[in-house]
Parts: sequence; structure tokens; C-alpha cells
Amino acid sequence: MLARSPKSLSSPRRLPSSRKLVSSHKPSNSLELSNTSLAVLRRYPLRAGAGFKRTGDILFAFTLLSIGLPLILAISLLVKFTSRGPVFYTQERIGRRYRRFGCIKFRTMQVDADKRLKALLDSSEMLKQEFARDHKLKNDPRITPIGLFLRTTSLDELPQLLNILLGEMSVVGPRPIVQDEIRRYGSAMNEVLSVRPGLTGLWQVSGRNNLSYKRRVQLDLNYVRRHTLLIDFQIILRTVGVVLFPSDKGAY
Repeated sequence: MLARSPKSLSSPRRLPSSRKLVSSHKPSNSLELSNTSLAVLRRYPLRAGAGFKRTGDILFAFTLLSIGLPLILAISLLVKFTSRGPVFYTQERIGRRYRRFGCIKFRTMQVDADKRLKALLDSSEMLKQEFARDHKLKNDPRITPIGLFLRTTSLDELPQLLNILLGEMSVVGPRPIVQDEIRRYGSAMNEVLSVRPGLTGLWQVSGRNNLSYKRRVQLDLNYVRRHTLLIDFQIILRTVGVVLFPSDKGAY
């Protein structure tokens, strides 16, 4: 069963260091890798069924966008008329083979949230430590009222269906991370980024921010090494439960 799979998987094996890659990676929309890094990535070829998975991603995203269009429009209107600013927020994330892309979400924070972050962290050592640990704040004062609901239910991530159609993400995969998180993955980063990040994944259905960062990395690595189309389907079913019955699933 999927619920047991993370615990039953072995601990990550030691991989070649990605320190050289991290230190040399500069902001760009292009892939900038050393010959050594490219050799490392070539160790992780496409799995059997990758083409079928991509076809499934396209069909799933297109179908969900079509069926969910009224909901998407309703959320867009709520975001637009309950707080000042754009409907969507795009953040640079690191995708498959270290390609950078704009991860799309419904805006859940006040329009000047990025500018306020430094002042907010400087005002409290506790908040600074929390952000350094999780790259998030559980009780973030910058979040709008409708944004809190969207984050709790994970509905803020619906626009990422467009990222899936563009080939930047998959329906199921590892977490899409930001630049500052690369160092937290250490030698596992090359293997994790050998596949597309996911709209949902083991982390999202296993506790999310309630988990330690080390556990998040382990779940991402376990998924990359063991995933099958059946496991993807099981994760999607569990994601539906998380969205419909969020309670305390670590989403914030």
C-alpha cells in the first residue's frame, strides 16, 4: 500500500556531490551545467513508461482545467475583489535537469509581501529561524483571508495545471523547490531533479510542513527511485482526500 511505502524504502545511497553545480548556477532560463554535472544527470535515464506518464499528465491537466473552469473563475474573482493586487503569483522554481521555470499560483499574500519579508524576519529571531528551517511561516501576517483558505485546501496550486501543460511540471512528482533549497538536498539533488516536479506528491499527502525537512528530502528521493503509474494514481486519490478534508495536514 502507498501509505507504507515511504517507511519501507531504504535510506538514500550516497551520490556524487552537487556542490560544484550549486555554486556555479546563476539565475537564467537556460540550463547551465558543467560537464561533470551533465554526466551525473545522465546516470538517471528516463524510466520505462515516461512517455505514457507525460501523455497522462496532459490529459489530466486538460480535463481538470475544463471541468474546474467555473471554480477557477470563482477563485479568481474572490482573489481580485478581496485584496489589492494581481490574481496570480509566479515564483521561480527549479525544475527537471535544473531548468528554472515560473511556478504559477493564485496570489495568497498581500501585494507587497516580498518586500515585507525581510522586515518581518528582522523583527523576530523566532520567525527567522522558522523561515530558515521551512522556507515558510505558519502564521504569516502577509497572507490574505481568502489566501489562508486557498492554502489550507491547496486550491492555490490549481494554476499549476498550466505548468503541467507546458511540460514544466508533472501531476505527481517531487516538490518544486526554490534556489535556496538546493543546498538542503545535498548529494540527493541531482537524482531528485532527474524528473519533473509535481503538482502533488508523497510530501503533499504525508504531512507537508508538519514533516522535518530531512523527511521531505527522503520522500522526494524515495518517489524518484520507486514511482510507478499505480503509485501515481494512489497519490492522486490521497490528494483528493487532503483537498476535501484538509484539517491539519500541514498545508499553510
